[in-house]
Amino acid sequence: MKFCVNNIDGNSRSGIIETVHGAISTPAFMPVGTQGTVKALSPEEIKSIGAEIILSNTYHLYLRPGHEIIRAVGGLHTFMNWDRPILTDSGGFQVFSLSSLSKIREDGVEFRSHIDGSLHFLSPEKAMEVQLMLGSDIAMAFDECTPYPAEYSYAAGSLELTTRWARRCKEYLEQLRIGGTLQTSNPPSLFGIVQGSMYKDLRGRSIDELACIGFDGYAVGGLSVGEPKEEMYEIIRFIASLMPPGSPRYLMGVGDLLDVLVAVENGFDMFDCVMPTRNARNGTLFTSKGRISIKRTEFKGDPGPLDPGCSCYTCRNYSRAYLRHLFLAKEILSMRLNTLHNLYFYLNFFRKMRAAICDRTFGAFKKHWEEIFGQDT
Repeated sequence: MKFCVNNIDGNSRSGIIETVHGAISTPAFMPVGTQGTVKALSPEEIKSIGAEIILSNTYHLYLRPGHEIIRAVGGLHTFMNWDRPILTDSGGFQVFSLSSLSKIREDGVEFRSHIDGSLHFLSPEKAMEVQLMLGSDIAMAFDECTPYPAEYSYAAGSLELTTRWARRCKEYLEQLRIGGTLQTSNPPSLFGIVQGSMYKDLRGRSIDELACIGFDGYAVGGLSVGEPKEEMYEIIRFIASLMPPGSPRYLMGVGDLLDVLVAVENGFDMFDCVMPTRNARNGTLFTSKGRISIKRTEFKGDPGPLDPGCSCYTCRNYSRAYLRHLFLAKEILSMRLNTLHNLYFYLNFFRKMRAAICDRTFGAFKKHWEEIFGQDT
């Protein structure tokens, strides 16, 4: 993986991440394809609206259909017919979000499948093995996702465990490479994950320790997990100033556009979130005038497009009245058309944001969209 920053406006930056499966323009939004599919859309449709990378989930694909099966059919790219980059998370967040089914140990996490209750064990080495078999372009180190709120002592212990696991992930890949047993000519780039909850000294310590180990990129976990917005923004500003400037910075699970603007303003490069797809299925749509709920009565006979300023397939071909009808009738087409629009909106938002950074007008861009989406809060 190669990363190059091409434009800077204040602390915001735009650039290119080059991978074997193609280039990724940053700041980048990654549609979430948890189980090897972005819900309601085909890979061809995802490509048609401009997605350059998607995210898939190690935990879910490990449980079903199994990483051995995916490897046997040629890897995740072949399995889902996607020839562009894929980032896989390590499964840590999913394991710990199901804490009632898991038990944390020094060597990894023992957990029961949420599907059938079967017992499994996921270690840093196993997380790397699964991601290697999936054939992802960017793999995430195995970490413990600290909940919010967390006592200082718990957050510190969790951070220490995450650092040890991160080192084991890198050492595992290195040992395979040196031993000649890597079984791929294109191993994934590896990102370390910064933890430390809302404690600045722990966050700073996490960055220092990960930078000493050395990773291709650095992600920030444990945010957007229930903390107040201003507290999250304070941590984002603090962390960004300490992260290695020559590597991609990935803010995990953050996709609210107001949050994205703050993060990009401070130099973050990569984002993922289920917000555009989940909101689409629930009838909440993003437009140039803000969010709207398509089920509102005012749209019952509205012949106009969802967003007159949008050129997506949905807006070019269907009225608000029809979209409302589909949603209330619980038709599958409702989910598809809504998802096409929301993801197009997000990807176009990021395209415009990159252009604003290039033109050094990011400040005005941020102010404009804060006025629009700030009305919804």
